[in-house]
Amino acid sequence: MATARTAAVAVDGIAGRVVEIEAALTNQTPGLKLVGLPDAALREAQARVRSAVEHSGFAMPSRHLTVNLSPAALPKYGSGFDVAIAVAVLITTGVIAPEAVGDTVFLGELGLDGRLRPVPGVLPSVLAAVREGRRRFVVPTADEPEAALVDRVEVAGVPSLRDLAIRFGADLEPVDVAPVPARAPRADAVEEQGDLAQVVGNEHAVDVLVVAAAGGHHLLMIGPPGAGKTMLAARLAGLLPDLDGDAALDATCIASLTGGAVDRVRRRPPHVSPHHTATPAAIVGGGSGRIVPGAVTRASGGVLFLDEAPEFAAASLDALRQPLESGRISIHRASGHADFPARVQLVLAANPCPCGRYESAEGGCSCPSAVRRRYLARLSGPLLDRIDIRLRVQHVTPAQLRLSEEAPRLTTAQARVRVQAARDRAAARLRGTPWRINAEVPGDCFRRPEWRLEPAHRSRLDAALARGSLSLRGHDRVLRLAWTLADLAGLDRPGALQVGAALTLRGSDL
Repeated sequence: MATARTAAVAVDGIAGRVVEIEAALTNQTPGLKLVGLPDAALREAQARVRSAVEHSGFAMPSRHLTVNLSPAALPKYGSGFDVAIAVAVLITTGVIAPEAVGDTVFLGELGLDGRLRPVPGVLPSVLAAVREGRRRFVVPTADEPEAALVDRVEVAGVPSLRDLAIRFGADLEPVDVAPVPARAPRADAVEEQGDLAQVVGNEHAVDVLVVAAAGGHHLLMIGPPGAGKTMLAARLAGLLPDLDGDAALDATCIASLTGGAVDRVRRRPPHVSPHHTATPAAIVGGGSGRIVPGAVTRASGGVLFLDEAPEFAAASLDALRQPLESGRISIHRASGHADFPARVQLVLAANPCPCGRYESAEGGCSCPSAVRRRYLARLSGPLLDRIDIRLRVQHVTPAQLRLSEEAPRLTTAQARVRVQAARDRAAARLRGTPWRINAEVPGDCFRRPEWRLEPAHRSRLDAALARGSLSLRGHDRVLRLAWTLADLAGLDRPGALQVGAALTLRGSDL
């Protein structure tokens, strides 16, 4: 057949669109020409497809073959188009009948021996194709469980190009081929990191952690090394309720895009902790070719923990300001743009000074006060203004340790029940709005008649705003905290006690 058409998917952010693969034979020098804005990895598909076709027992066309990826103006990235291109080649040579392919979408990379290799982004690719009315998919065997997560689709996992041709009507003898194994999951987006009951002697910090989880509030912890900041942050994701609906689907799509194995819908919130040498592109996403998600996207629906926060580059920290407000990150490059979810709880941990011994029980700090101020001033004012809770964490004393060992401690499961109850109260109050937790509520809502607190209850808060120790954004964030404290206490609305406690949690000094 002189022409052939198949389909694949070009992923853009966590969305995508179906790409039509057109193959046409012409009377030119024999060869394979790929057009339609492919990137370097996709241009190399010419060599992979030729080798896979020949190693699978087929012959390449004896005429010149032009393969067009349509729409031609849309940039395409990666090796996930290999299988669709190879099927188009086999249609032009008569191995596969075009009517057998129909509206099937093909995803996967080809090995030189003809085996189908797994690719990232299968789940968002299938979802994008379903939105355009496609229901039949062929994927590598290793990616079949991921593609099958989408309801009401027909998914065929095949190990090799020869098996694929047989499935679509080629008269060939099957050859046993060991499928390429699935990819290993990423190690940086863990879901559970220990139980809250393992935290001893820091009962106040545990209570603050429950407040942060209940309202989705950002948290800054300052204290000497060994005080338990990292241990506390690692347990915050465990306190959060399971993800559901779009949040769970987004988290699963992100896990697929970032190269991890996906065999189930991700229900538990992730915990992502990048190293302090991470660049702005590593934090918020980017890249010179294909735009890849950064740490703030991988943590969407969960916790982004920046340990040793003052050691991060100022540009990396300040790049978080916009996604913390909007819950999304839009990355623009000369080659295109991509939108990713970025609804995270940010947790920052910092030492009180460069040496870390200031306020430490061990003592020995030699940092002048100006050096200490400059060190914490690396956290910019606009970023700190977006932090709802500022917590001082100290070393546990022997007396605190003995008391904690004797008293019952709050477990992660018990704390999650409290958090869920508070979130249920908030969700009931916010029914009919696009928000579900207090941290998402815009500040102007707190000034509406139905939300406005009694003047006597907010007098301390208004005084802090008047003397300039709080910005208007900080004023609104204290109100969010007060509503969370009321939800945890089972109250219909905050009173003076909750507003005062929220002011204390917000803090003003570093």
